[in-house]
Order: sequence, then structure tokens, then C-alpha cells
Amino acid sequence: MPTSPARYSRSLDWVTVLIYLLMVGLGWLSVYAASYSPDAPADPLRNLSFSELMAFNWFKQILWIGTALALIVVLVVIDYKAYDTFAFVLYGGMIVLLIVTMLVARPIAGSRSWLELGPVRLQPAEFAKFTTALAVSRFMASINLRQQNFRDQLVLAGLTLLPPLLILASNETGQALVFGAFLLAYFREGMSPLILLILAAAGMILILALLVPKLWLVGVFTLILGLVLGLNRKALRHHLPLSLSVWAVVIGMVFGVDFFFNNVLQAHQRKRIEVLINPSADPLGVGWNVTQSKIAIGSGGLLGKGFLQGTQTKFDFVPEQSTDFIFCTVGEEWGWVGSTIVIILFMTLLWRILYVAERQKSVFGRTYGYCVASIFFFHFAINVGMTIGLAPVVGIPLPFFSYGGSSLWSFTTLLFILLGIDAYRKQDLER
Repeated sequence: MPTSPARYSRSLDWVTVLIYLLMVGLGWLSVYAASYSPDAPADPLRNLSFSELMAFNWFKQILWIGTALALIVVLVVIDYKAYDTFAFVLYGGMIVLLIVTMLVARPIAGSRSWLELGPVRLQPAEFAKFTTALAVSRFMASINLRQQNFRDQLVLAGLTLLPPLLILASNETGQALVFGAFLLAYFREGMSPLILLILAAAGMILILALLVPKLWLVGVFTLILGLVLGLNRKALRHHLPLSLSVWAVVIGMVFGVDFFFNNVLQAHQRKRIEVLINPSADPLGVGWNVTQSKIAIGSGGLLGKGFLQGTQTKFDFVPEQSTDFIFCTVGEEWGWVGSTIVIILFMTLLWRILYVAERQKSVFGRTYGYCVASIFFFHFAINVGMTIGLAPVVGIPLPFFSYGGSSLWSFTTLLFILLGIDAYRKQDLER
């Protein structure tokens, strides 16, 4: 426990706290704008009962923000050693919760990922991010990735992959993909950059196989193989088997992408990829959200239409506008200037998280900080990319802006565990 509240308060990173409060405040304004109706009663806080107010997302978001602030108090007073000590316990508890959710949750929009507790719905997949971040940080503090111990890397891969596999089994693809961001944190701790390069190359090959005739790709990759072997004639004997193996794998991926696309992906996932490649493929169906979102952002112009003046927002042209597509509300009502400010806020938050992570003396604290930064970056990049048609619609929220208690609590927990660890580190240095 901290020695005194005043000393502990001095140790807290208030720059990050202020960024957080600013983003949560702007997020609430966006949710209010997205759920605002000109037909709503005047002064609803006076004229409506509590149960009637619960019909409005902006009112429920106030409750989620209030509980998030209470959660912060709990998170920052917990001794940082507890996060280290109980990391695997929290991880194990979350695995059990994900399994229970998968078995008992009723389908909502095709996904069995929501637990209903009376009027409240929680999505355990959101909280699996911080428990996994704690567990992998605890494990990495006990090993040295630079030593390339295969057994340790296998355990680390298992810790990282188990939650997203359970989330995928609940038919929640977007939340599962977020766990891929952990690779960025592992890279900081010594994972070979070759793995990232291989994954990036595999992604590019799969995308090209969907866009370019396959025989053209075979010709290009065969030409590259010939050039590589031709420039290394002296080592041809040693490199030939490996080069031919890589070429065979690449060609297999080129021709296997159709099987994966048609037999592994579900119909709605295939549609989303088709719309990403060709935005006019299904403008009134799967492409509706993205099309209307781009119209909303484009109509905002330089300075936006003004608070509560967005026509795309007011008339509900974007069905998921208060959740996954909240950024288009920002673009329509606050314009290019407002959107840029929001992006700068996210970039500043990411920079500050990395700064806090780098000043940690323990591998546990540093790894956890990088996990937090990686998760925030993934959500920010993909969510904004979704709203402007540069990323597939995978249904993940924009941190601190999208409506919802699960996402707000999850991101708040991720951030303030890091700030709690950092505050105790400062106190230890002062002793």
C-alpha cells in the first residue's frame, strides 16, 4: 500500500490521466450526439424516470463513466506486486469465464460473447485483454526471449493464443484479432523481427492472391526465385532446398486462399472482405455502414456541421454510429479539424504509454506497458480504418469514445494498472 495519499498522488502520471479524462469527456459528447433525438423530451434528467432514462445511450454512458472512475480508485491503490503475483490466477479465471460464456450466452447478432446480468450486458472478451497482458508479462519476466528457447516460446504462444481461440469459438472475430497486437510487445523484448516480416509477407501474399490473377503471381514469384538463385550461385547447393521450399509454400498460399476464403470464412466475413476490396459490391447490404460513414465524414468538411447538427447522425443513417462507427460522428460534426485533434490525442496517449513503459525497471512492467500500447494502437488503427473504408469491418470499439460499459471498463483497467505499477515504481525509487 502507498505510504501516504499525497505521496502516492505525486507519483501518479497526471499527464496520462488528463489525456484519459479529455478523451472520455469527448467520447461522451460523441455518444450524446450519436444518440441524440430532436423529439426527445426537454430536460430529460428532470422529466424522465430512471427507467426511462436507461433507454438512452448517453445516460447509460454517464453511469459507465462514473463506475469507471470508481474502478480507477481501486486499481491505483492495489499494490503493484498483486498484479505480478496473481497474473496467472486472473488469466485462469478469465479462461473459465470465456468457456462459460461460450456455453451459456444466447446469440446476439450471431455472437455468443455477451453475459447478461439483469439489465447489464458484459463482454468477457474485452477483459481477456488485460488478463492476457498480465499473464504474458509475468511469464516473460521469468524467461529471456533473446535466448530463443523453443519451449518457452511455445508456452508464450499458448498463453497468447488460447483466449482468442475461445473468443473465435464464440463467433467474435474482431475481438480475437486484437490479440495479434501482442506480437509488437514481444518484438520489444527480443523476439526475432523475422517473425514479423514473415507474417507481414504472408498477409501481403494473401491480399495479392485476392486481387491479382494467380498465374501472374506464380510468374512473379518464380522470377524472384530465379533472381535470388542466380545472384547466389556460389551458395546454390546450400540454398536451393530452402529456396524451393519457400517458393512451394508461397505458391500453395496463392492457390489455397480461395479454399480459405470459401470454406473457412463465414458468409458475413467474406462479404466484409469483398466490400473492402470493392466498396460498391454491396452498397445497400454489408457495405451500407461504411458507405454512410464515409458520407458523414466527407460532409463534415473542414470545421464540421456543429454539435448536434449532423444530418447523417441525426437521422440514423449509420446503424452502429454510437459504438463501432463513433468516429464518423466526430468527422461529421467536428470536421477535419476535430478528427485531427482526436487522432493527435490518440497518438499522444500512445506516446505517453510507451514513455511510461520504457521507464519501468522490471521486465514485467515494461512488457505490460507495451502490451497496453499495442492493444490501444490496434483498436485505434482498425476502428478509424473501418470508418473510412481502409480496413475490414470487424466490430471493435474506439477506446474511450465508443458507447459501452465493457469496452470503457476494459480500456480503463488496461491503462490504470500500468499507471499503478508506474506510481509504485516511483515510490520505490524515492525510498
